[in-house]
Amino acid sequence: MAELSLFQRLDHVQQQLKQLVNKHEALKQENKALANQNTELKGQIVGLRSQIADFQNQDKITKIVSNTTVEKEESTALKHKLNEYIKEIDKCIAHLSE
Repeated sequence: MAELSLFQRLDHVQQQLKQLVNKHEALKQENKALANQNTELKGQIVGLRSQIADFQNQDKITKIVSNTTVEKEESTALKHKLNEYIKEIDKCIAHLSE
């Protein structure tokens, strides 16, 4: 009877070990998925910070243009031209980022 009990205990320990190994593998996969998600989110943060900086620069340029003492027609043309330059610069930055 002692041997049967020993085999039962051994079988029970083996089952527990298999469960632990399976749980360990599942947690490793979850950790890997979370690490990938973290990397993606960090990339998004970098992109958003870049966009914020671009918007801040555009806002500064708009304020500078608005504060210049030129006639309204010249001011509108200057704003339009600056906006075109900003868009072109943004395209160049995006192209260089790729």
